[in-house]
Amino acid sequence: MTVRKAVGLIVSLLAAAPLERAVGQVQVLQKCELRPGHQLVNSGILYLKSANDTKFEDQRQKDLKDAYRVLTQAVTTGGQEKNPAAWYYLARYYAFQKDLGGADSAFAKAQELQPKCKDDIELWRRSLWVPVFNSGIQAWQAGNTDSAIATFRRANAIYTGEPAGFIYLATLLAGAGQPDSAVKYFKLAVRYGDDPKFAKEKRGAMLDLARVYHGAERLDDAVAAYKEYLAAYPNDVQAMAGLGAAYSRQGKKDEALAMFAQVGEHSDSAAADDLFAAGRAILNGIPQPPDTTPVVTQCKAQARKSRALTVRQIAARCDSARVKVLHDYDASILPQYRVAGHLYEAGLVKNPYDHEALFGLSALYYIMADSAHALPVAARLYDLDPLNRSVLVKLAGAYQLRNKSDSALYYLQQGELIPIEVTVGTFSADEKGATVGGLVTNIRKKANDPFKLGFELLNAQGAVVATQSVDVPALQPGTNQQFNIKGAGQGIVAWRYKKA
Repeated sequence: MTVRKAVGLIVSLLAAAPLERAVGQVQVLQKCELRPGHQLVNSGILYLKSANDTKFEDQRQKDLKDAYRVLTQAVTTGGQEKNPAAWYYLARYYAFQKDLGGADSAFAKAQELQPKCKDDIELWRRSLWVPVFNSGIQAWQAGNTDSAIATFRRANAIYTGEPAGFIYLATLLAGAGQPDSAVKYFKLAVRYGDDPKFAKEKRGAMLDLARVYHGAERLDDAVAAYKEYLAAYPNDVQAMAGLGAAYSRQGKKDEALAMFAQVGEHSDSAAADDLFAAGRAILNGIPQPPDTTPVVTQCKAQARKSRALTVRQIAARCDSARVKVLHDYDASILPQYRVAGHLYEAGLVKNPYDHEALFGLSALYYIMADSAHALPVAARLYDLDPLNRSVLVKLAGAYQLRNKSDSALYYLQQGELIPIEVTVGTFSADEKGATVGGLVTNIRKKANDPFKLGFELLNAQGAVVATQSVDVPALQPGTNQQFNIKGAGQGIVAWRYKKA
């Protein structure tokens, strides 16, 4: 299953709510007034203040040691176990030491004894959460998913006032093949929906919850989750497509087709990316071709009862039975292919240069043997990505559908003749610009001559927003080299390149 793209880039979310002081300092703005009420607690406060103010590390460590000694004495043998100030400042000690477990336990006790300190304690909890959470994001972006999961768990242990920690953790767990755990954390994220600040996060978590169920083949749960989501957001084409795909996997063909029809009806109001995602959801939900072995076995058993049939006649009869099963399967899934094709087409009206969508639609037209539409789409794809063998195969296939064997052969041969294959693996864009990354690979039997690739970054209307070049060096046979380019500008949605 595909879960929403990693949201690691929105680290600014964490910086949006200001803290009064940096993490590690003791004197964060206190919104509740707690009197020490006891000499040991008062001593602990003074030691903490001294540790915060001193410039000398050895003095700081001595003050912290003394603060811990008197505050733990206060809540154990000093009769202050019911004094919220003792627990609060003990939690502050743990915060200074970045001991999240100790801080969590002591803050919880302080809040239990003095509920009016909740806001102040939440501020402290968040100040401890932010750097740990950011560390999790950094680990995720570096590809260290196990470390990221462990770090997000630590972050969520100290602060649960926002859904982001649960969403990130759930997304990683889903990607790691742990759907039950992912479901748990997406549900925790959904509970924040009553707060308008987190409406967007709730919406995303609800849809991802349905997708996790779907990917785990918990189809009844997936259908229920999609329906709940659509009750709140009735015009979401991705959710409609997901629900239709879930129905299809359940064998509920009528319900699936009805839902897919609704998807098509809402395509005009949906964004291009949503339409492409809905098309993929429909294709991913198409059931696998049936196993024809039982049909053939039964056919042969019945046919052998008739002594008038020869072995060849039996084989021909049962092969026809097998073909009929596959023909019926093809007929049953054709409406889904058509709806998916319509969604890709509608999305490409809004973003005509989306490489992934053009590639998917080209493959879809070939499967459907749509000779009228396959070639124009494959040609558009070739115009964006002319040095990629998979693209050349798509173009050759489109010519084959039109019975133009010479052209089909030409582009298949081009796949063997191009000096370098270009494979674009990553493309990301935001309001400031875009990044394109990939590989250039020598697929020939001799080193290539150096040359340049000229990349153009395009907006949805096809206008060039930025240009960058890639120097392709002389590569030995079978070797490759990575490239990564960045272009600045607003509205970039696609890329193309040409050999300079």
